Amino acid sequence: MSLTPGKLAGLKAVSDPRGVIAAAAMDQRGSLQKSLAKERGAAADAADLEEFKILVTEVLTKHASAILLDPEFGLPASHRRNGKGLLLAYEKTGYDSNTPGRLPDLLDLWSVRRLKEAGADCIKILLYYTPFEKSPINDHKQAWIERIGDECRAHDIAFFLEFVGYDADGGDEKSVAYAKKKPSIVSGSMAEFGKEKYGVDVLKVEVPIEMSFVEGTRAFKGERAYTRAEALQHFRDAELMTHKPFIYLSAGVSNPVFIETLELAAESGTKFNGVLCGRATWKDGIPIYAKQGATAFEDWLNTEGVKNIGNVNQALKAASPWYPKVGIKG
Repeated sequence: MSLTPGKLAGLKAVSDPRGVIAAAAMDQRGSLQKSLAKERGAAADAADLEEFKILVTEVLTKHASAILLDPEFGLPASHRRNGKGLLLAYEKTGYDSNTPGRLPDLLDLWSVRRLKEAGADCIKILLYYTPFEKSPINDHKQAWIERIGDECRAHDIAFFLEFVGYDADGGDEKSVAYAKKKPSIVSGSMAEFGKEKYGVDVLKVEVPIEMSFVEGTRAFKGERAYTRAEALQHFRDAELMTHKPFIYLSAGVSNPVFIETLELAAESGTKFNGVLCGRATWKDGIPIYAKQGATAFEDWLNTEGVKNIGNVNQALKAASPWYPKVGIKG
Protein backbone atom coordinates (compact mmCIF):
# COMPACT_ATOMS: atom_id res chain seq x y z
CA MET A 1 0.00 0.00 0.00
CA SER A 2 1.36 3.44 -0.92
CA LEU A 3 -0.17 6.84 -0.27
CA THR A 4 -0.48 9.89 -2.49
CA PRO A 5 0.99 13.15 -1.10
CA GLY A 6 -2.35 14.53 0.12
CA LYS A 7 -3.38 11.31 1.84
CA LEU A 8 0.05 10.94 3.45
CA ALA A 9 -0.04 14.53 4.71
CA GLY A 10 -3.50 13.92 6.16
CA LEU A 11 -2.44 10.80 8.05
CA LYS A 12 0.62 12.57 9.44
CA ALA A 13 -1.55 15.50 10.52
CA VAL A 14 -3.75 13.28 12.70
CA SER A 15 -0.93 11.16 14.16
CA ASP A 16 1.59 11.63 16.95
CA PRO A 17 5.32 11.79 16.18
CA ARG A 18 5.58 7.98 16.44
CA GLY A 19 3.04 7.45 13.66
CA VAL A 20 0.30 6.36 16.07
CA ILE A 21 -3.19 7.86 15.79
CA ALA A 22 -4.12 9.04 19.29
CA ALA A 23 -7.29 10.88 18.32
CA ALA A 24 -10.33 11.99 20.27
CA ALA A 25 -13.84 11.57 18.83
CA MET A 26 -16.56 14.20 19.28
CA ASP A 27 -18.81 13.69 16.23
CA GLN A 28 -21.81 12.36 18.16
CA ARG A 29 -24.98 14.24 17.27
CA GLY A 30 -28.37 12.59 17.80
CA SER A 31 -27.18 10.32 20.62
CA LEU A 32 -25.47 13.22 22.42
CA GLN A 33 -28.54 15.42 22.11
CA LYS A 34 -30.74 12.67 23.59
CA SER A 35 -28.31 12.02 26.44
CA LEU A 36 -28.09 15.70 27.35
CA ALA A 37 -31.87 16.07 27.26
CA LYS A 38 -32.35 12.96 29.41
CA GLU A 39 -29.94 14.19 32.08
CA ARG A 40 -31.31 17.74 32.04
CA GLY A 41 -34.96 16.74 31.93
CA ALA A 42 -35.45 19.30 29.16
CA ALA A 43 -34.52 19.67 25.50
CA ALA A 44 -30.92 20.19 24.35
CA ASP A 45 -30.53 22.43 21.31
CA ALA A 46 -27.86 23.17 18.69
CA ALA A 47 -26.19 25.74 20.96
CA ASP A 48 -25.75 23.06 23.65
CA LEU A 49 -24.14 20.67 21.18
CA GLU A 50 -21.79 23.35 19.85
CA GLU A 51 -20.74 24.42 23.33
CA PHE A 52 -20.23 20.83 24.53
CA LYS A 53 -18.04 20.08 21.50
CA ILE A 54 -16.00 23.28 21.94
CA LEU A 55 -15.23 22.43 25.58
CA VAL A 56 -14.26 18.83 24.82
CA THR A 57 -12.09 19.94 21.91
CA GLU A 58 -10.34 22.76 23.77
CA VAL A 59 -9.38 20.52 26.69
CA LEU A 60 -8.77 17.09 25.20
CA THR A 61 -6.82 18.07 22.09
CA LYS A 62 -4.04 19.21 24.43
CA HIS A 63 -3.57 15.48 25.02
CA ALA A 64 -4.59 14.00 21.64
CA SER A 65 -3.07 13.89 18.16
CA ALA A 66 -6.36 14.92 16.47
CA ILE A 67 -10.09 15.41 16.92
CA LEU A 68 -13.00 13.93 14.98
CA LEU A 69 -15.90 16.37 14.62
CA ASP A 70 -19.06 16.73 12.54
CA PRO A 71 -19.68 19.72 10.26
CA GLU A 72 -23.23 20.20 11.56
CA PHE A 73 -22.37 21.26 15.12
CA GLY A 74 -18.60 20.86 15.35
CA LEU A 75 -17.16 23.56 13.09
CA PRO A 76 -16.88 26.18 15.89
CA ALA A 77 -14.96 23.57 17.91
CA SER A 78 -12.68 22.85 14.95
CA HIS A 79 -11.09 26.28 15.45
CA ARG A 80 -10.21 25.47 19.09
CA ARG A 81 -8.20 22.29 18.58
CA ASN A 82 -4.77 23.47 19.75
CA GLY A 83 -3.15 22.99 16.36
CA LYS A 84 -3.95 19.27 16.20
CA GLY A 85 -5.28 17.32 13.20
CA LEU A 86 -8.92 17.37 12.11
CA LEU A 87 -11.16 14.58 10.84
CA LEU A 88 -14.65 15.51 9.70
CA ALA A 89 -17.61 13.13 9.50
CA TYR A 90 -19.45 12.93 6.16
CA GLU A 91 -22.41 10.71 7.04
CA LYS A 92 -25.78 11.60 8.51
CA THR A 93 -26.15 10.55 12.11
CA GLY A 94 -28.10 7.33 12.83
CA TYR A 95 -30.20 5.39 10.35
CA ASP A 96 -33.85 4.91 9.41
CA SER A 97 -35.12 2.10 11.64
CA ASN A 98 -38.17 1.65 9.39
CA THR A 99 -35.97 0.54 6.47
CA PRO A 100 -34.26 -2.87 6.68
CA GLY A 101 -30.49 -3.07 6.71
CA ARG A 102 -29.47 0.13 8.54
CA LEU A 103 -28.76 1.88 5.23
CA PRO A 104 -26.39 4.86 5.26
CA ASP A 105 -26.78 8.36 3.88
CA LEU A 106 -24.54 11.40 3.39
CA LEU A 107 -25.03 14.89 4.77
CA ASP A 108 -27.11 16.84 2.24
CA LEU A 109 -25.12 20.07 2.11
CA TRP A 110 -21.62 18.62 2.29
CA SER A 111 -19.14 17.01 -0.10
CA VAL A 112 -15.53 15.89 0.24
CA ARG A 113 -14.53 19.13 -1.46
CA ARG A 114 -16.49 21.21 1.07
CA LEU A 115 -15.18 19.22 4.07
CA LYS A 116 -11.61 19.71 2.85
CA GLU A 117 -12.25 23.42 2.36
CA ALA A 118 -13.61 23.53 5.94
CA GLY A 119 -10.21 22.34 7.18
CA ALA A 120 -10.47 18.54 7.22
CA ASP A 121 -7.19 16.63 7.08
CA CYS A 122 -9.13 13.37 6.72
CA ILE A 123 -12.68 12.25 5.91
CA LYS A 124 -14.52 9.80 8.15
CA ILE A 125 -17.53 7.65 7.30
CA LEU A 126 -19.52 5.41 9.65
CA LEU A 127 -21.20 2.35 8.17
CA TYR A 128 -23.36 -0.24 9.92
CA TYR A 129 -22.17 -3.49 8.38
CA THR A 130 -22.21 -7.25 8.77
CA PRO A 131 -20.97 -9.76 6.19
CA PHE A 132 -24.05 -11.86 7.03
CA GLU A 133 -26.60 -9.32 5.78
CA LYS A 134 -28.65 -10.01 2.62
CA SER A 135 -26.61 -9.54 -0.57
CA PRO A 136 -28.75 -6.70 -2.05
CA ILE A 137 -28.27 -4.64 1.12
CA ASN A 138 -24.51 -5.22 1.25
CA ASP A 139 -24.21 -4.51 -2.48
CA HIS A 140 -25.86 -1.16 -1.81
CA LYS A 141 -23.41 -0.38 1.01
CA GLN A 142 -20.35 -1.53 -0.92
CA ALA A 143 -21.22 0.63 -3.94
CA TRP A 144 -21.78 3.58 -1.59
CA ILE A 145 -18.31 3.18 -0.08
CA GLU A 146 -16.77 2.83 -3.56
CA ARG A 147 -18.26 6.22 -4.51
CA ILE A 148 -16.91 7.89 -1.38
CA GLY A 149 -13.51 6.30 -1.93
CA ASP A 150 -13.41 7.70 -5.46
CA GLU A 151 -14.43 11.14 -4.18
CA CYS A 152 -11.57 11.07 -1.63
CA ARG A 153 -9.13 9.96 -4.33
CA ALA A 154 -10.23 12.84 -6.56
CA HIS A 155 -9.51 15.35 -3.79
CA ASP A 156 -6.41 13.50 -2.51
CA ILE A 157 -7.57 13.29 1.10
CA ALA A 158 -7.29 10.37 3.51
CA PHE A 159 -10.40 8.23 3.99
CA PHE A 160 -11.18 6.66 7.39
CA LEU A 161 -13.96 4.05 7.35
CA GLU A 162 -15.62 3.11 10.64
CA PHE A 163 -17.85 0.07 10.55
CA VAL A 164 -20.11 -0.99 13.38
CA GLY A 165 -21.52 -4.50 13.38
CA TYR A 166 -25.05 -5.64 14.09
CA ASP A 167 -27.12 -8.82 14.06
CA ALA A 168 -28.64 -9.28 10.61
CA ASP A 169 -31.23 -11.61 12.19
CA GLY A 170 -32.44 -8.93 14.57
CA GLY A 171 -30.95 -10.47 17.70
CA ASP A 172 -29.89 -8.59 20.82
CA GLU A 173 -26.42 -7.10 20.28
CA LYS A 174 -25.78 -7.13 24.02
CA SER A 175 -26.34 -10.90 24.28
CA VAL A 176 -23.84 -13.74 24.56
CA ALA A 177 -25.18 -15.09 21.25
CA TYR A 178 -24.14 -11.91 19.46
CA ALA A 179 -20.80 -11.86 21.30
CA LYS A 180 -20.04 -15.24 19.73
CA LYS A 181 -20.85 -13.87 16.25
CA LYS A 182 -18.85 -10.67 16.68
CA PRO A 183 -15.37 -12.01 15.82
CA SER A 184 -16.61 -13.15 12.41
CA ILE A 185 -18.49 -9.89 11.82
CA VAL A 186 -15.43 -7.74 12.61
CA SER A 187 -12.96 -9.95 10.72
CA GLY A 188 -15.24 -10.23 7.69
CA SER A 189 -15.76 -6.47 7.56
CA MET A 190 -12.01 -5.82 7.80
CA ALA A 191 -11.37 -8.27 4.97
CA GLU A 192 -14.00 -6.68 2.73
CA PHE A 193 -13.16 -3.01 3.15
CA GLY A 194 -9.42 -3.51 3.02
CA LYS A 195 -9.83 -4.18 -0.71
CA GLU A 196 -8.24 -1.53 -2.89
CA LYS A 197 -11.43 -0.81 -4.83
CA TYR A 198 -12.86 1.01 -1.82
CA GLY A 199 -9.97 3.45 -1.48
CA VAL A 200 -10.04 3.28 2.33
CA ASP A 201 -6.80 4.42 3.96
CA VAL A 202 -7.50 3.61 7.63
CA LEU A 203 -10.01 1.13 9.03
CA LYS A 204 -11.65 2.29 12.26
CA VAL A 205 -12.79 -1.00 13.77
CA GLU A 206 -14.53 -2.46 16.76
CA VAL A 207 -12.48 -4.86 18.82
CA PRO A 208 -13.44 -8.40 17.75
CA ILE A 209 -14.79 -9.43 21.15
CA GLU A 210 -17.23 -8.20 23.79
CA MET A 211 -15.22 -7.62 26.95
CA SER A 212 -18.02 -8.41 29.38
CA PHE A 213 -18.09 -11.98 28.03
CA VAL A 214 -14.32 -12.63 28.24
CA GLU A 215 -13.63 -14.98 31.13
CA GLY A 216 -10.66 -13.88 33.21
CA THR A 217 -10.99 -10.14 32.63
CA ARG A 218 -12.00 -7.41 35.08
CA ALA A 219 -14.90 -6.57 32.75
CA PHE A 220 -16.30 -10.13 32.85
CA LYS A 221 -19.89 -10.27 34.11
CA GLY A 222 -20.25 -14.02 34.59
CA GLU A 223 -21.55 -15.30 31.24
CA ARG A 224 -18.77 -16.63 29.02
CA ALA A 225 -18.53 -16.32 25.25
CA TYR A 226 -14.77 -16.86 25.12
CA THR A 227 -11.86 -17.76 27.36
CA ARG A 228 -9.06 -15.23 27.65
CA ALA A 229 -6.94 -17.32 25.27
CA GLU A 230 -9.74 -17.44 22.71
CA ALA A 231 -10.23 -13.67 22.96
CA LEU A 232 -6.53 -13.08 22.34
CA GLN A 233 -6.69 -15.28 19.26
CA HIS A 234 -9.68 -13.33 17.93
CA PHE A 235 -7.55 -10.17 18.03
CA ARG A 236 -4.81 -11.94 16.06
CA ASP A 237 -7.24 -13.43 13.54
CA ALA A 238 -8.83 -10.04 12.84
CA GLU A 239 -5.43 -8.44 12.25
CA LEU A 240 -4.67 -11.02 9.56
CA MET A 241 -7.71 -9.89 7.57
CA THR A 242 -6.13 -6.68 6.27
CA HIS A 243 -2.82 -5.04 5.35
CA LYS A 244 -4.33 -1.59 5.94
CA PRO A 245 -3.64 0.59 8.98
CA PHE A 246 -6.39 0.07 11.54
CA ILE A 247 -7.40 1.74 14.78
CA TYR A 248 -9.88 0.84 17.49
CA LEU A 249 -13.04 2.72 18.45
CA SER A 250 -14.24 2.78 22.04
CA ALA A 251 -17.86 1.89 21.18
CA GLY A 252 -19.34 3.68 24.16
CA VAL A 253 -17.72 1.54 26.88
CA SER A 254 -16.39 3.05 30.09
CA ASN A 255 -12.82 4.26 30.38
CA PRO A 256 -11.70 1.30 32.56
CA VAL A 257 -13.22 -1.22 30.13
CA PHE A 258 -11.61 0.46 27.11
CA ILE A 259 -8.22 0.52 28.83
CA GLU A 260 -8.51 -3.19 29.63
CA THR A 261 -9.52 -3.80 26.01
CA LEU A 262 -6.35 -2.10 24.76
CA GLU A 263 -4.32 -4.09 27.30
CA LEU A 264 -5.80 -7.28 25.85
CA ALA A 265 -4.96 -6.13 22.30
CA ALA A 266 -1.40 -5.50 23.44
CA GLU A 267 -1.19 -8.89 25.14
CA SER A 268 -2.30 -10.53 21.89
CA GLY A 269 0.61 -8.93 20.03
CA THR A 270 -1.74 -7.22 17.56
CA LYS A 271 -0.10 -4.34 15.68
CA PHE A 272 -2.99 -1.89 15.88
CA ASN A 273 -2.18 1.69 14.90
CA GLY A 274 -4.05 3.75 17.47
CA VAL A 275 -7.55 4.77 18.50
CA LEU A 276 -10.34 7.19 17.80
CA CYS A 277 -11.73 7.37 21.30
CA GLY A 278 -14.87 9.31 22.17
CA ARG A 279 -17.26 8.43 24.93
CA ALA A 280 -14.66 6.56 27.00
CA THR A 281 -13.07 9.94 27.73
CA TRP A 282 -15.99 12.40 28.06
CA LYS A 283 -19.24 10.41 28.49
CA ASP A 284 -19.31 10.68 32.28
CA GLY A 285 -19.28 14.47 31.94
CA ILE A 286 -22.67 14.58 30.21
CA PRO A 287 -24.68 14.88 33.46
CA ILE A 288 -22.24 17.53 34.70
CA TYR A 289 -22.84 19.73 31.65
CA ALA A 290 -26.59 19.03 31.58
CA LYS A 291 -27.21 19.81 35.25
CA GLN A 292 -24.41 22.19 36.29
CA GLY A 293 -23.47 23.98 33.08
CA ALA A 294 -20.41 24.77 30.99
CA THR A 295 -18.03 25.93 33.74
CA ALA A 296 -18.57 22.82 35.84
CA PHE A 297 -18.14 20.63 32.76
CA GLU A 298 -14.90 22.38 31.81
CA ASP A 299 -13.61 21.78 35.35
CA TRP A 300 -14.59 18.12 35.06
CA LEU A 301 -12.81 17.82 31.70
CA ASN A 302 -9.64 19.35 33.12
CA THR A 303 -9.58 16.76 35.89
CA GLU A 304 -11.46 13.54 35.10
CA GLY A 305 -11.47 13.99 31.32
CA VAL A 306 -7.72 14.58 31.23
CA LYS A 307 -7.21 11.59 33.51
CA ASN A 308 -9.29 9.43 31.14
CA ILE A 309 -7.38 10.45 28.02
CA GLY A 310 -4.13 10.03 29.94
CA ASN A 311 -5.14 6.43 30.62
CA VAL A 312 -5.76 5.92 26.90
CA ASN A 313 -2.39 7.45 25.98
CA GLN A 314 -0.63 5.18 28.46
CA ALA A 315 -2.31 2.14 26.88
CA LEU A 316 -1.33 3.42 23.42
CA LYS A 317 2.32 2.81 24.20
CA ALA A 318 1.53 -0.70 22.94
CA ALA A 319 0.28 0.59 19.56
CA SER A 320 2.40 0.34 16.43
CA PRO A 321 3.17 3.07 13.88
CA TRP A 322 1.27 2.88 10.60
CA TYR A 323 4.36 3.87 8.61
CA PRO A 324 5.47 0.31 7.67
CA LYS A 325 1.99 -0.49 6.35
CA VAL A 326 2.28 2.27 3.75
CA GLY A 327 5.88 1.57 2.87
CA ILE A 328 7.63 4.52 4.52
CA LYS A 329 10.14 4.90 7.34
CA GLY A 330 9.17 6.84 10.43
